Amino acid sequence: MHYRSLYGLVRKWPLSSIKTPKSVLGIAPLDHRNVRERHDKRAPLMTNPGTRSSDTAEHGSEDMPDIVDLVMEMGRAGSEASDEPPSPAPPVGRMQPPSHLPAHLAGLADRARDYVEAASSTNTRRAYASDWKHFCAWARRQGLEVLPPEPQTVGLYITACASGKATGDKKPNSVSTIERRLSSLTWNFAQRGQPLDRKDRHIATVMAGIRNKHAAPPRQKEAVLPEDLIAMLETLDRGTLRGLRDRAMLLIGFAGGLRRSEIVGLDVGRDQTEESSGWIEIFPDKGILVTLRGKTGWREVEIGRGSSDATCPVVALQTWLKFSRIGHGPVFRRVAGQGKQVGAERLNDQEVARLVKRTALAAGVGGDLSEGDRATKFSGHSLRAGLASSAEVDERYVQKQLGHASAEMTRRYQRRRDRFRVNLTKASGL
Repeated sequence: MHYRSLYGLVRKWPLSSIKTPKSVLGIAPLDHRNVRERHDKRAPLMTNPGTRSSDTAEHGSEDMPDIVDLVMEMGRAGSEASDEPPSPAPPVGRMQPPSHLPAHLAGLADRARDYVEAASSTNTRRAYASDWKHFCAWARRQGLEVLPPEPQTVGLYITACASGKATGDKKPNSVSTIERRLSSLTWNFAQRGQPLDRKDRHIATVMAGIRNKHAAPPRQKEAVLPEDLIAMLETLDRGTLRGLRDRAMLLIGFAGGLRRSEIVGLDVGRDQTEESSGWIEIFPDKGILVTLRGKTGWREVEIGRGSSDATCPVVALQTWLKFSRIGHGPVFRRVAGQGKQVGAERLNDQEVARLVKRTALAAGVGGDLSEGDRATKFSGHSLRAGLASSAEVDERYVQKQLGHASAEMTRRYQRRRDRFRVNLTKASGL
């Protein structure tokens, strides 16, 4: 059967080429033994490719290599369809090795799972699992199969996301969200040994149209400038452990240009915890050397001393470590027991965002904005943006401090700083 190209009329979309459950079409199920050879070419990692796609997506495959078990468990769809957006998937616990794995390899299997988990951040894995569940729920409601990956199905899915028809709330997804969902699908399909061709015209052309029609200027968070930060510090109680901790977090985050996950992921020393994002070294007369683990390797961030003790990140960090009596493990931890006890648990990165919002509101930062706008425009990223926007130094130093792969990303912040600095209208003689 010849299908019209996607470039034709939308109403001529080749729906007949999309895999649809046989029960919906009223056709007897195929004998999967007859199509084993065809599917084997598309799913080399699966020794039972005849299993129905919906079953495979939701329940995995016992014959799948052990290294993929964790990934499969993380990306499984829920057993029931729902019109509500999926909640983040809970952490995946340790699973028993499959029966075909020799007992003496169980330790290696556990280590392999650890490496699979270390290949991406917790937030990334949570997004992959949530997006996969979202796609499976949509496909189930439409009576479509999930596996093997069909570009036409994915093209319809991203169309539904862009038009607000993917869930019951009828809220369209932003272009960035759709891009993320598409990346999540690509990753999840690859883990099942069935790669998705994103360059297929049914996906690429639809995605190009979504970008052209719905793309909006990036929404940048408000930058916390030095004068803003000083006002925010004044809202903290220096006489409490919580106040000392929050003071150190704000100053380290700003002066280091750190991401919120990097702030809370710091350890006092090297290789002290497995979930650490890096560690600190304090040089009392010079500053703090922060070593961070990034996506492309390790990088060092230098945080110098401030012009006064009141705004010095080195003094703030030393004071917090001294009074909290932290000498090993996470630098920033929860304070409990009416503010008198320091726990062993590392802070969640959301705490940084809450701290910035709370102190910015208390200090009246962004007073020209409504309270609602201030609550949404200030976040943990505001500290990082503040350093980039206010540092009057060569962009190369700012780029290195922030760990930007390209200077263009750094210039985005500096363009905000330099707006209207040069008036070409007057310079032209008008």
